[in-house]
Amino acid sequence: MTNLGDLEVFVRVIAAGSMSTAARDLGLSPAVVSKRIKRLEDKLGTRLLQRTTRQISLTEAGQGFYERVLTILGGLEEAEAFASGRSSEVAGTLKISAPTSFGRMHVAPHLKPFMQAHPDLTINLILSDEFTDIVGGGFDLAIRIAELHDSSLVARKLAPVRRVLCASPAYIAEHGLPQSLEELKRHRCLPAHNHEQWRLEGPTGPVALRPEGMLVTNSSEVIREAVIAGLGIALRSTWDVGAELKSGRLVQVMPGYESSRNVALSAVYPSRQFLPAKVRLFIDYVAELYGPEPYWDR
Repeated sequence: MTNLGDLEVFVRVIAAGSMSTAARDLGLSPAVVSKRIKRLEDKLGTRLLQRTTRQISLTEAGQGFYERVLTILGGLEEAEAFASGRSSEVAGTLKISAPTSFGRMHVAPHLKPFMQAHPDLTINLILSDEFTDIVGGGFDLAIRIAELHDSSLVARKLAPVRRVLCASPAYIAEHGLPQSLEELKRHRCLPAHNHEQWRLEGPTGPVALRPEGMLVTNSSEVIREAVIAGLGIALRSTWDVGAELKSGRLVQVMPGYESSRNVALSAVYPSRQFLPAKVRLFIDYVAELYGPEPYWDR
């Protein structure tokens, strides 16, 4: 049977991104870590890591092995907790990836009750608008807003996502309301920060537009502030501008057109089997917090 300690060293190397960093975290020398990885590869009869002078990366066999080892170690953690009577308690670190604006607005403000309920758990919340590599980055889970496609990862829907066309009353007073897609194309439209098309569903079915605007940025929050300031029309999520729509600072434009209903807020994690208690508890917490009718749409 493979040495369990070697598996833990292997997982720590992938999470850290280098053998030297993993060695420092584990209190071992880089030579010992390298020797234990080599012993694991010899035992399995296959190469798990591609090594260069600057970085390491998983081979195809290593990727599949890593995903399964995470399941095994997660199961052991849960089994130990159950056997010691701590099945409802969690400890260690929960590493989460979330979109920048959503994480700031709808994750960070709700962490206190969860962390108070689990005082031995540390949260490592990484905010990024890029789709992070959950396995390679050592994340326990990621919160994603997207139309998810089939993958080796497991996704649990947390809430629906509505994206609406909106503008400020000042912009509408100056430029008027577009009544059709052709009129919309002649308005000042604010392209998405990631340059994605506007994918809408309307009376005649799905349509896609790629607006060309006077403002180009890599920040979603810049687009948000620009539409509130009256610079143009934008396609925004209600979790982002729900308060402004309710207060009248923004007005929905062409309400017959909204984003695809397939876009959802989801929790994504590596494996359904032997899900670590800390991951399950956090996903249950945010699923109840957001729900089928999230608070920003009420």
